[in-house]
Amino acid sequence: MGVVTMEAESSVRRHGGRYIYEELRKQILTLQLKPGAQLDEVSLAAQFGVSRSPVRDALARLISEGLVTILPNRTTLVTPFEIEEFPHYIAALDLTQRAVTRLAAVNRTEQELERIREANVAYVEALGSGNFQDMSELNKAFHLEIARAGHNPYLTRYYEKLLGEGQRLLHLHFDFIVSSQSLTRPEQDHDEIVQAIANRQADAAEEASHVHTLLFRDRFLEFMKQNMTKSVSIL
Repeated sequence: MGVVTMEAESSVRRHGGRYIYEELRKQILTLQLKPGAQLDEVSLAAQFGVSRSPVRDALARLISEGLVTILPNRTTLVTPFEIEEFPHYIAALDLTQRAVTRLAAVNRTEQELERIREANVAYVEALGSGNFQDMSELNKAFHLEIARAGHNPYLTRYYEKLLGEGQRLLHLHFDFIVSSQSLTRPEQDHDEIVQAIANRQADAAEEASHVHTLLFRDRFLEFMKQNMTKSVSIL
């Protein structure tokens, strides 16, 4: 668990549960808090110098996002990710991503298209920064703009959970994505999706999003093949 600095302590006092939520979320997504790590309310309250109430609020929000899980025995832990579940995750991501992207091509407004383009520009600019947290947040923001443009809040909420889980996987192998020469460059990944949405081509948008999911799958599996050893685990 990270150390809370004096500046952070001041922020905790001012913002309470919101700061604790943001800090824990960052540590989960960047794998500082490993999948399966236990989260104890009492210990977290002592770490952040607050009562248990704001910690409980922060954990409840993380639970709603699928990043934290409560077991039947009331143990709270960072949601595990077992590599055996990866195909199921990809299947869910693929179906949902295809649906929201298709809907965006049909339903988007000009203002929403502009927000999608702006989000993609911000993501591409972040690729050169070396800050994986910024990259994953901006990638998620891009895809959520697409989902919102589809105007189906049920799909958007579920998609946001899937993207949150994907952020942990992205952080695990973002350096491999950026440096890989065998696959398309990451800044090219979104271009066909944006173009199809701009042209209101629903079939093309769905197909481009499907290809995008497969690229994510293939990069992750290639990373696992080349880099994962007995000393490195996401379980």
